[in-house]
Amino acid sequence: MDFRTTAPAPRPAAAHTGLGLVEALDSGVVQLDGARRILYLNPAAEHLLKISLSQARGRALAELCIPEGPEGLDAMLDAAVASGRIQYRRALPLHRMDGDLVVLDLVISALEGAGWLIELRSVELSLRQTEEALQERIYLAAQEMLRGLAHEIKNPLGGLRGAAQLLEAELPRADLREYTRIILHEVDRLRSLVDRLRGPAGAPVLQSVNIHEVLEHCRRLLQIDLSSGMVLRFDYDPSLPEIQADPGQLVQVFLNLLRNAEQAVQGHGRVLLRTRIERQVPWMQRVHSLAIRVDVVDDGPGIPADFLPRIFLPLVTTRAEGLGMGLAIVQSIVRAHGGAVHCHSRPGETVFSVWFPLEWQS
Repeated sequence: MDFRTTAPAPRPAAAHTGLGLVEALDSGVVQLDGARRILYLNPAAEHLLKISLSQARGRALAELCIPEGPEGLDAMLDAAVASGRIQYRRALPLHRMDGDLVVLDLVISALEGAGWLIELRSVELSLRQTEEALQERIYLAAQEMLRGLAHEIKNPLGGLRGAAQLLEAELPRADLREYTRIILHEVDRLRSLVDRLRGPAGAPVLQSVNIHEVLEHCRRLLQIDLSSGMVLRFDYDPSLPEIQADPGQLVQVFLNLLRNAEQAVQGHGRVLLRTRIERQVPWMQRVHSLAIRVDVVDDGPGIPADFLPRIFLPLVTTRAEGLGMGLAIVQSIVRAHGGAVHCHSRPGETVFSVWFPLEWQS
């Protein structure tokens, strides 16, 4: 199957000035005419409403999104005209045409003459930007801590290993040398643990990678010893382009996420691998125009809400037998590829989403 795609068609130019600034905003902008029909959507509004400008132009906004509650969009538009003031609606749940519910802040202004200008601000976007800022601080602090910890542990371990080897050479009896071999084995185990704490060695070696080939490789590895009560499904977008990535490191990322999902459903449930192309993706204080998104979804019990903010920290785990390094390594690899990883969880659905911005690849 050919997974290549062509570049998206250019957006039609608008007649008003300041178009470049409006197009670059991460808030959605909708312009309505006097008949309450759409004249213009910027890219962020297209993303929030899940419809293109060419499809939306000439249609009533009320066709594309329906607010929950007694007040409809027409009433909000009327209030802006009657009051002569900007109307604000905070955290308004809206049902889109695709059936999904999105929570937005609305800022509605009546234009002189006729028409309205509406700004759409994603509540989820604001929460995610806050989460990303916190995640960035935690990540940098954890990396600094691990570098110091690795240095403090590995130096004495080297001396301990050398002393054990010298002692082994001097001991006359085999049963005594068995003790030194135990010491050497444990020293090597601790050195390996410290190396894992420091994350993947070296920067990624980039090459053209078909993300579906990576995911299928991981799926086949997991399928070998898959429990009979577990269903592993996939939902791929075949139009995704290749990305510049280290295939070995990507296998490590998605195999780790898939094994976590397998453990979450405890051998009796469903795990889904899903790929999509996504536009206007916010990450690291900017909005990426185009990105590949990979979701690993399970229907397990979910991650406790108080534990969720700490899941990417090293040495944090809910499993007694776990080391708590898997998700920390996942985050480190994804960040080295210019991407982002997030988790949303509730009972019955946990979604780990990984984004790879395409403009970073060029």
